[in-house]
Amino acid sequence: MARRQVLESVDGLAVLVTGAAQGMGELFARRACVDKAARVVLWDLNELLLEQAADALRAAFPQTAIETRVVDLADPAQIAEGAAQALAAGGIDILVNNAGVVTGKPFAQHSTGQIHSAMAVNALAPMFLTHALLPQLGVRRPGRILTIASAAALVSNPNMSVYAASKAAVASFSDSLRLELEREPGRNLAVTTFCPTYVDTGMFAGARRMLFTPMLQKQQVADRAWDAMLRATPMVLLPWTSKLGQALRGVLPRAAWDLLAEKVLGIYHSMDEFSGRAPVADRSAQTPGNSAV
Repeated sequence: MARRQVLESVDGLAVLVTGAAQGMGELFARRACVDKAARVVLWDLNELLLEQAADALRAAFPQTAIETRVVDLADPAQIAEGAAQALAAGGIDILVNNAGVVTGKPFAQHSTGQIHSAMAVNALAPMFLTHALLPQLGVRRPGRILTIASAAALVSNPNMSVYAASKAAVASFSDSLRLELEREPGRNLAVTTFCPTYVDTGMFAGARRMLFTPMLQKQQVADRAWDAMLRATPMVLLPWTSKLGQALRGVLPRAAWDLLAEKVLGIYHSMDEFSGRAPVADRSAQTPGNSAV
């Protein structure tokens, strides 16, 4: 399989970030500007926050073309229209599938709408958007796809059934796509799947600290994900306890792992007091959020 060239930066390239109005998405957009991207395209559902983020970037980085688009990622038609616009404006080289929604409660308490929204935004939207942009990614210039998945995709956890299912789906999609693209020697396109635990974006307000696993700092997480994307690292689990948990879960009997995860590591109680971001009454002011786990 072909090895992809490491990028020093995104200098001169076009970057599209979903969920770019706040949290890690805003940090990814800023990093793209710092790295001298030629164009940075910001997508979000929250029009007010989106324009505020764009105005701040335009003031700080006048040499970078900042474009915005209000997109409901639960709507495939809006994704298709936005992708067509981005292609018509010159194409995209770096795609950051960052936007996400979190549902943290027992499965029986989910509405069908919440289930649909989580699967649509977290799993289907990255597939639809990647599919729309894929024909031109990595063809004329180096390309990258960075997909923010979650450690929840790898470890079962009470009160996260729908969220974990959506993140498991997108993680499997992302890494399988990576393998397909590595069979295409003529295309300089690499895929990175990033799986952190809870990040302090506000989306996981109320989540309990797990043993040896503090709430991750969003700037450090965004920097780590961005650097992994440039290096074409296939998959990143963060922090180190995620890797340890994967190893233990693989070798221990299921009953022993459940006991360890519940009584010692605190994983199974980490969402007991989850509250998340305060809801916004006006849907036009809501955002898909910034996937941080």
